[in-house]
Amino acid sequence: MNEKVLIIDDEAGIRSSLRGILEDEGFMVKATDTGEEALHLLRGENFDLILLDIWLPQMSGIEVLKKIKHSEENTQVVMITGHGSVETAVEATKLGAYDFLEKPLSLEKVVLTVKNALSQKRLEEENIQLRERIKTKYLLHGKSAAIQELKNKISMAAPTNGRVLIYGENGTGKEHIARLIHEQSPRKNRKFIQINLGAIPEDLAEYELFGYTKGSSALTNKDKKGKLLLANGGTLFLDEIGDMNLGTQAKLVRVIEEQKYEPFGSGDSVFIDIRIIAATNRNLRELISQEKFRVDLFYKLNIIPMVVPPIRERKEDIPLLIKYFLSYFSKEYGKKQKTMSKEAMDAFLNYSWPGNVSELINVIERFVIMVQEEEIKASHLSLLVEPREFQYAAGANQNQPLQRAKEHFEKEYIHRVLIKHRWDLSQAAADLEIDEEQLNEKIKSLGITFLG
Repeated sequence: MNEKVLIIDDEAGIRSSLRGILEDEGFMVKATDTGEEALHLLRGENFDLILLDIWLPQMSGIEVLKKIKHSEENTQVVMITGHGSVETAVEATKLGAYDFLEKPLSLEKVVLTVKNALSQKRLEEENIQLRERIKTKYLLHGKSAAIQELKNKISMAAPTNGRVLIYGENGTGKEHIARLIHEQSPRKNRKFIQINLGAIPEDLAEYELFGYTKGSSALTNKDKKGKLLLANGGTLFLDEIGDMNLGTQAKLVRVIEEQKYEPFGSGDSVFIDIRIIAATNRNLRELISQEKFRVDLFYKLNIIPMVVPPIRERKEDIPLLIKYFLSYFSKEYGKKQKTMSKEAMDAFLNYSWPGNVSELINVIERFVIMVQEEEIKASHLSLLVEPREFQYAAGANQNQPLQRAKEHFEKEYIHRVLIKHRWDLSQAAADLEIDEEQLNEKIKSLGITFLG
């Protein structure tokens, strides 16, 4: 997709010259003669670069720059200045402008400056993507059939524009799978925008998605671009789609059908070209039966379903993940390469990992930091939970109800038995004289985790 440039200059000749030379270079160009009109355009479009004249009628270029930098995420701005205005242009760079060009303009210098500014923008975005790619690398690290199937599905789905619905428990890495799909797609050089609908109050989700204009409600004292517009040309990831309210679902169906929407408070339609990837840890068909999720939205999103398996269903991958992250965090913290004893490895294999891969990574990082020896042993499991267990010890907190104290004691006691048997549930259940199913229920109800 060609990069988009906005020219803001009140001289028609300059606008025409700049448009001509930049279009010849392959850029998509729009031009306007006032700052007010430019800000109006920016409400409904994303531009990669803005050429902005300092001297404009009514609203000055400096004022426009301040408003752009206040509302835009990563748009490069190059100022255009006349003779004698260099000091003002330098001030503009302090306010966030990338560079400035002096009149009379050298078209060669214009092209060079524009390309340099856009190269810098791409570099910044690539650095962000690289950091995210490092995070995602571990997800498909494994040899299990479930992981191989997921890899195949990603390789087939990524090059298309098909909408994807990712199913998986908390901690399985649904967001990272969405990023992998984006990074292997034709949209990889455009933005990946995410919104976690489970973390936003229902009444604010629409504002976040669709954006709003200043004064459209008592809460809106400035213009705000919604996630739909920010993702234009790229990928929008809707995490925890099952938490979206029915009203917002209806509007999203319309967006998918028409590829346009209206921000709150605006009468102008915004046309968009995005790929939607959604994810959920809930049973959407069950929500549909409860009339909490729209069946038409389900079918529009569920074109390419993917399931991210919980780690307990691919235990053969656990040793590979442990080896990878022992190495990763040892290098990260400048420590000698750590290994894991057979007894400690058995404990990791027996554990059910309710927090999935995310929990495994956190545990490995903690071991690398806290264990001084080069080999992690079974004895270290109890060593690392002592500070956490202290709060449950008798007398640690006298001012609590009897039931709470009983729960704390029960949690501590069961946890110690599990550590003793290296998380072998059958052995631990026999020691506790309860059946395995009861033990599983206790682990869930008491919130017993690997490290506390």
